[in-house]
Amino acid sequence: MDNTPGRDHAPEIDPAPKIVVDAPRADGGRRVWIGHDSVGLAYGRIDVLEFARRAGLDPDQVDLHDPDVVRWRGGGPDDWTADR
Repeated sequence: MDNTPGRDHAPEIDPAPKIVVDAPRADGGRRVWIGHDSVGLAYGRIDVLEFARRAGLDPDQVDLHDPDVVRWRGGGPDDWTADR
């Protein structure tokens, strides 16, 4: 980053969560998105963390309850059935 005095720089802001987990399907699987890429179907929290690891994120640093990191659609990290 160029910190030259007098230069204006836009702040590096990423307001969107890095991970989006869609609502459960009939079989309980949830589509997982990292950035703009669909990375697979998760059938539990461990799958979401594995997809994060494969995408280069440190799964030990991924807080599944932090809305700035993960957006859960159609239920939270404990919801894995379509019948909510």
